[in-house]
Amino acid sequence: RENSSENILSSANRLLLHEGRLMLVESTRLLDVYLFLFEDFLLITKIKRNKKKYGGSDTSLIPVCPSLTPELQSFIREGGFCTVLDQPIPLDRLILKNVEPL
Repeated sequence: RENSSENILSSANRLLLHEGRLMLVESTRLLDVYLFLFEDFLLITKIKRNKKKYGGSDTSLIPVCPSLTPELQSFIREGGFCTVLDQPIPLDRLILKNVEPL
């Protein structure tokens, strides 16, 4: 929703605590997601792979932010990207539970 999350990522003082890949169970399918845990909210992004090949260009030369994990850097260099799956989840509204693996 544009109004409520318009400037949510713009804080220069926001601290990234952890990031990583996860498989999200969505009804009857598994979704490959990448999570970003900030000090005040959790951002869930959907991992997408670019199916187009860039006419012989060397994707290893694409500049990538050095603060990203090596896994995410290589994924971006391979033409992948992340799109926000849903609104960020404020940590004061988040409940975590341990569950048994499938």
